[in-house]
Amino acid sequence: MPIYAFECTTCGHSFDKLQKLSDADPAACPSCGAPTVKRQITAPSFRLAGGGWYETDFKKGGDKKRNLAEGGGTGGTSSGGDSKPSGSSSSSD
Repeated sequence: MPIYAFECTTCGHSFDKLQKLSDADPAACPSCGAPTVKRQITAPSFRLAGGGWYETDFKKGGDKKRNLAEGGGTGGTSSGGDSKPSGSSSSSD
């Protein structure tokens, strides 16, 4: 459940409340009792650091730092099937 920050526009009292997304916002300020409570917009308080859970826990050894452009296929070059005899070759007329 997320923690929401609220502020009373009458007295300026700020408070936090742990509630579900479906719960209604508080109707009154807990400090002065006025029905002028507004939800504040706050930044999330978590940090992603390190290699990540996929890199350290689930990725196979051969897949680490694999570049799809390298070794993903033949690179678009073909070596056969396209060669035709040149026009200067001798024919059996």
